[in-house]
Amino acid sequence: MKKSMLVLLVTFLLVCATAVAPQMSETRAAAAGVQAGLPDLIVRSDVLRDHWVVRIEDLLASFCSVEEGEITPGTHKLVRFTVTTPNIGTADVFVGDPNEHIAAGDGLFEFASCHNHYHFRHYALYQLIDPATGFIWRAAKRGFCMLDTDPNPHWLGGPVPGQPQYSNCGAVDIPGHQGISAGWADTYNLHLGGQYFVLDGGDGQRVVPPGTYILRITVNPPFVAMSGEPCPFVDTNGFCHQLPESNYDNNVGQVTIEIPARPGRTGVGTEAGSPHVNPEPLD
Repeated sequence: MKKSMLVLLVTFLLVCATAVAPQMSETRAAAAGVQAGLPDLIVRSDVLRDHWVVRIEDLLASFCSVEEGEITPGTHKLVRFTVTTPNIGTADVFVGDPNEHIAAGDGLFEFASCHNHYHFRHYALYQLIDPATGFIWRAAKRGFCMLDTDPNPHWLGGPVPGQPQYSNCGAVDIPGHQGISAGWADTYNLHLGGQYFVLDGGDGQRVVPPGTYILRITVNPPFVAMSGEPCPFVDTNGFCHQLPESNYDNNVGQVTIEIPARPGRTGVGTEAGSPHVNPEPLD
């Protein structure tokens, strides 16, 4: 009788664990098993709130974000913003060398001819949303390199940060070592390439009129795999994710911003008057 009850208990626990744990492909499971536990990525809404600016800038044809975002070169009205994504989980986000992922064909990276390096696919989703209509504008951002850039503040939860482990993006035929340690964050400063929305229609989208908007960032966003596209990890709703996490429900950060009619060169917003980096640096 005790043996039967034990078998039932073990079976029940296995079923529960399968229901809550992210599912993964066999090829990615080995990489995820480097550490016990799972990562947990979030977006710092406070950083987004305190680091944005609407201003007029000159976008050169040589900028990769102009080419990749299909933007007409010239003077444009932009909203720039900083994104910080901490890992508050119990294990590192381990990515490693992009060259190995390209060789494996696992869909994690793609080659960017303008930058002549690899871009991380589906790392973050940038959206500017009209709260009145729900209409969404897309950002020019295309590339990401995951690194330990900032220790995560204790008040956000998660483990105490140790020594940073990931500091090398790598390049074509140059080994990289990407990831985010537990207790660390990856920051994309507003001055970097593609950290903006074009507001005047110069990227083929409709003009963003002056008014109140939601700036929403989703890290490790859900996606539906196209035919032949890998789906490395699956959440409980059946959506794909590139990275394993213990919690896919806390991946969104957002703030409300005001788009003015005439921001000028120095800009309007919390980062108004901040130095303008030109030419645009690599992302």
